[in-house]
Amino acid sequence: MMDGELGAFLRSRREARRPAEVGLAEGPRRRTPGLRRAELATLAQVSVEYLTRLEQGRDTRPSPEILAALADALRLDSADREHLRQLASAQHARQLCSGDRPTVSRTVRPTVRAMLDALRDTPAYVLNRLGDVLAWNEPFDLLARPLGLLDGSRPNLVWFVLTDERAREHYPQWSALADQQVAELHLLRRGDPASDAFAERLARTAGAPFVDRWRRRPITAARTGPLTVRHPAAGLLRLNVEALELAEADPQRLVVQLPADAATANALDELAGRRPGRLRAVAG
Repeated sequence: MMDGELGAFLRSRREARRPAEVGLAEGPRRRTPGLRRAELATLAQVSVEYLTRLEQGRDTRPSPEILAALADALRLDSADREHLRQLASAQHARQLCSGDRPTVSRTVRPTVRAMLDALRDTPAYVLNRLGDVLAWNEPFDLLARPLGLLDGSRPNLVWFVLTDERAREHYPQWSALADQQVAELHLLRRGDPASDAFAERLARTAGAPFVDRWRRRPITAARTGPLTVRHPAAGLLRLNVEALELAEADPQRLVVQLPADAATANALDELAGRRPGRLRAVAG
């Protein structure tokens, strides 16, 4: 399941595209609702043998022209096209640096911790590429600990969303959030043993909620945007999430959660024991 990201993504989009959507007849003896390899190969003007090698991960260096032809044939949207391009670029980079074994960052620089502390009124935290919550400030602790997100010695946002039943209760748009987390995991995956082992553990523990999304390859506008949280003490919170990339060889993100309306700003103030009105809502 963890090998051949480029080919797996192409196959997932082929199987999700109905023949009628690309001007083909369904036919009476179709075993799958998606396109057959031969149909996609004809539409993209490549050989079936070459498409098979791509999907099976035996050819990982398609030209930009072939990628464009496949994207056009599959009628991919802009997000899927960009993801396809990134997968091809990442595969090429891994081949050039095949001797490298990237490690997953577990520490946060002192200057980053100082930034967290400086955000005294606003929930903020730092993630690595596997979703480990490496550091956070007090406002985020007040927000996230009652949800169960910070339980354990090594809290992980992806793991919490996909495996903890409390996540479905606390996030009204849980399905979209789960899509986002899996999309992020795909986007930041480095093909190293740590990434693969984490995904395999998620598959065994979460089962279908993770495996189905992993195979479907959701592409979302992750990292920024609205988030609704049902907090046991503060009630329904509407947050605007902003994520900033930190300059690291192994990616880390500083994530800040800003109140999206006055009611949320007041609720966060009360949660922190401040007089309501100190935080200002930020329109999305």
